[in-house]
Amino acid sequence: MFYNHLLLSVYILTFLMGVPANILSFITLCRKMCRKAAPIDVLLLNLTISDLIFLAFLPFKMKEAYDGLKWLLPYSLCPLTGFIFYVTIYNSTLLLTAVSVERYLGVAFPLRYAVCRRPRYAVWACFTFWLVTSCNLSIVYVMPYSQWNYGGNASPPTTCYLDFSEADLSILLRVRLELFLVLFCVPFIISCFCYVNFILILSRLPNISRRRRLRCIGLAFGTLVVFTICFGPYNASHVVGFVHGDSQEWRHLALTSSTLNACLDPFIFYLSSAAVRGAINRCFRRVTAKMHILGCGGPPQRKPQSGERFRAEAPP
Repeated sequence: MFYNHLLLSVYILTFLMGVPANILSFITLCRKMCRKAAPIDVLLLNLTISDLIFLAFLPFKMKEAYDGLKWLLPYSLCPLTGFIFYVTIYNSTLLLTAVSVERYLGVAFPLRYAVCRRPRYAVWACFTFWLVTSCNLSIVYVMPYSQWNYGGNASPPTTCYLDFSEADLSILLRVRLELFLVLFCVPFIISCFCYVNFILILSRLPNISRRRRLRCIGLAFGTLVVFTICFGPYNASHVVGFVHGDSQEWRHLALTSSTLNACLDPFIFYLSSAAVRGAINRCFRRVTAKMHILGCGGPPQRKPQSGERFRAEAPP
């Protein structure tokens, strides 16, 4: 019972925090791309779209957690929800890796990268990421229907992608190990290489301000933390399950950390895009001004500059 409540609480927290943050990022990045698109904007926009699609299907997982991991919704939603759920999670790992590569190339090879720095290459990369994750996760869509047909029952199963037979596990465990190696280990190694060298190169540049250097270090550290905390436990369950030859019961608990990625990605957007930083800062100032009005009965007074104060104090 506690486990189901914990799962539901994490889903609700992710939904409430992730939806407004990702909508703000989506609007800001769309406006930025209408003015002048850059490869980093294309990558961040696709990451935002991936998070929004994930959040759109998250209420179905909330209902599942509320019902004690029983699938009481129409069964046709089970394979679709599971497929979208896992595709967007693994798509985030590839997009975050692409952001790290883009940042590394920009500082390691600034002149050569400037020549081929075209948004259309980022578009093709994002299309490839969606295709790769969809192909690798197609088993999540196929297996629920296979379980229903294999059982020979007129009524669908009462759980969704949760209970597996020995025949199912013989295929599924190998696919999960492949997901761990291809869609987690390889992107994580690439991201570590890019960000470590990214920080080392920035530390040797004399014309970089301390504020910008700290922001870049925060971007690198934040991305690696997202990789480790959000994607590490769930992917580790793939290896443990393969070694033991079964589907671990704590997999759903590990999946909660991956769910939090949807509300942590805006932190990456804030550090990666000046447009997103400006939009968030403006939104924060507006909220602060409204709270000041509600609390003090008037808008916050602007502090006069020295010239204005001199003119105000001068006699007529």
